[in-house]
Amino acid sequence: MKITVKVDNQSYEVEVVDVHARPVVALVNGERFEVWPEETSRPTAAAPAPRSASQATTAARPAAAQPAASAPAAASTPAGGRAVHAPIPGVIISVAVKAGDAIAHGQELCVLEAMKMKNVIRASRAGTLAQVLVHEGQHVKHHDVLMEFAE
Repeated sequence: MKITVKVDNQSYEVEVVDVHARPVVALVNGERFEVWPEETSRPTAAAPAPRSASQATTAARPAAAQPAASAPAAASTPAGGRAVHAPIPGVIISVAVKAGDAIAHGQELCVLEAMKMKNVIRASRAGTLAQVLVHEGQHVKHHDVLMEFAE
């Protein structure tokens, strides 16, 4: 499904490959993002409802809102990529792994806080971590390398 999302007067072309797959793969202006939504038992009051039908449709809003709102983000590297990049700018609030650890696909690597939202960065592949390049409290920019896998 393709939709256009407008955030702060900037438009983004978003294509969600399969909203039921895990991870959810979304292409935002041609850039690939993998999102690992976590199931909740009930909706939260923090999620705002669409203001009008022209701003968001019922079917498109959950998929478009997940990467920017409450859903944890995954590293935006293609499966099999060596580096784990920051999908958004923010502050590292915890690191769950260390160099030399054996990592499973989808495992939590670190938590990145952006705009008061905690985003879990998960592994897009299985392997062994060669190095962890970030620490708690560190500010990172979009696409900064957070960690690297050994070949």
